[in-house]
Amino acid sequence: MMESMSGEVIRVLVVDDHRIVREGLRAYLGLIDDIEMVGEAADGRGALDALARAKAGSGLPDVVLMDLLMEPMDGIAATAAIKGRYPEVEVVAVTSFIEEDKVHAALEAGAAGYLLKDAEPEEIAAAIRSARRGEVHLDPAVTRQLTASLRRGPTEEPKQLLTHREREILLLVARGQANKEIAAELVISERTARTHVSNILSKLGLTSRTQAALWAVREGLAPSPT
Repeated sequence: MMESMSGEVIRVLVVDDHRIVREGLRAYLGLIDDIEMVGEAADGRGALDALARAKAGSGLPDVVLMDLLMEPMDGIAATAAIKGRYPEVEVVAVTSFIEEDKVHAALEAGAAGYLLKDAEPEEIAAAIRSARRGEVHLDPAVTRQLTASLRRGPTEEPKQLLTHREREILLLVARGQANKEIAAELVISERTARTHVSNILSKLGLTSRTQAALWAVREGLAPSPT
């Protein structure tokens, strides 16, 4: 397999309870120079077992493509467990339909993206690359639904809700940057960055960084996730 110009090959674990889906993804990902499918599992528990074996052997994958509807351990529980045990591994949720509560649950569990199973192959590859970069990638239909569902702030001028510094930080949050990265870019302490993020969520009446990012998109303060 040829590598991308950056020299990095993104290693992917595919988790889905349908063998035909796993085989299809293996065939497609095998055609991409900078992405390699290094393992598969049929449910959440199998994913955790596969990651434990990978850590003890050839090394953890970079990204997990995670189906949400599986038994006995579903993709949301598995995502939370993966992010708890292996925070360096990114997870992209993949499902066949949009349910707002499932989307929020997956993102709250730590998923770095949310795709529908009818996504074009190029979008799957884009989501994998975005996750590897630490960015959030949402299916356009998911983005539209989530942004529409967010309640508006108490003013007709949403930009006036936040200070200039908070708007700066909100833009970086929308880009997927963690508090440590925000602190480094703005030359402030990580604790100060964390405090600013908490204040932003409080002012906007939101509960997560992903909601804040989507709010910023809806209000025109940040570009839509790609």
